[in-house]
Amino acid sequence: MDPRQDNMTDFEQSDRWFDTKTNSCPQMSLPLRSASLKVVALLLLVSTGGLLFGCAPDQEGQARGQLPAPAPSNYRDFESADSLAAYLRSDALPLVGAHRGGPTREFPENAIPTFAHSLTTGPVLLETDVRMTKDSVLVLMHDEMLDRTTTGTGEVASKTLRELRNLQLVTDSVSTYYRIPTLVEALAWAEGRAVLQLDIKEAVPRDAVADVLRKTDALDQALVITYTPGDARWYHERLPNLLLSASMETREEAETYVDGVDPSQLVAFAGIGEPSQDVVRFLSSRDIPVAVGTFGDLDQQARREGLSVYRALLDQGIDIISTDETALASQAVATYQPETTAEATP
Repeated sequence: MDPRQDNMTDFEQSDRWFDTKTNSCPQMSLPLRSASLKVVALLLLVSTGGLLFGCAPDQEGQARGQLPAPAPSNYRDFESADSLAAYLRSDALPLVGAHRGGPTREFPENAIPTFAHSLTTGPVLLETDVRMTKDSVLVLMHDEMLDRTTTGTGEVASKTLRELRNLQLVTDSVSTYYRIPTLVEALAWAEGRAVLQLDIKEAVPRDAVADVLRKTDALDQALVITYTPGDARWYHERLPNLLLSASMETREEAETYVDGVDPSQLVAFAGIGEPSQDVVRFLSSRDIPVAVGTFGDLDQQARREGLSVYRALLDQGIDIISTDETALASQAVATYQPETTAEATP
């Protein structure tokens, strides 16, 4: 074991890209405790680009050539949380939100290479899920159990980060050579590239999330998904500039959030499927971006009928399409032309 391990904090341990006991690649420590240190660390990441995707030996049937090519034209970089909020409220919309990072048959959910692949389709927001390990490190994982998405078994919360580093992520029941990333790693990768939408799973302490966001100076590249007005108020009181995604499927829910949180810090999730037009009108009148989820029926309909399914939502005033069909929705957004009303001639 690394003799320094016992003296490292949980945050510092989470910064290590891969454990030397199970991987041969170099270690990198990212103690991002100030903006200047963040810049230095990110320059190191750029200079060692291959480390971003892991250094584990190739699995049978996998080729490193499958890693997606960068798409700098789709990158989005913001100077501050305020500039991110202004962008989301601007005419730069509509946008696509890649559900669980935009997994495909080749790229597993909640993996950094999957994020990179999604950015080849457009300037997407990257929705990802956050859980906590036994040793209190925040990692990207949707399920409570490891069985579906990794080569491991058991609860995420019952494993240490070192134990999780021994596992590979799985897509369509096929093992890949990709590893489970920590939240710190994902934020470091996203700097200068994309915005992460953090879906904080149950049993993850809010304090732990807020601590990582502060230490990584990440309010310009992340927003937190909340499910209750109480959660939204908690984050807003402690991190006033943090953008919050909030579930607002009814007018009553929308009014409750607007009363408790500065509307300029909100992104509204109006539900899965067709949204309430009353809710959309109310949110638009408060200049709050509106997102809907199309995963499920609407995505299936789009596979059958094409881009018109997503364009119909955009015509209803939807600003962000959260989808499992990242490439298809990105094509719809990129080619969308808003309906205009012809002006009457004198």
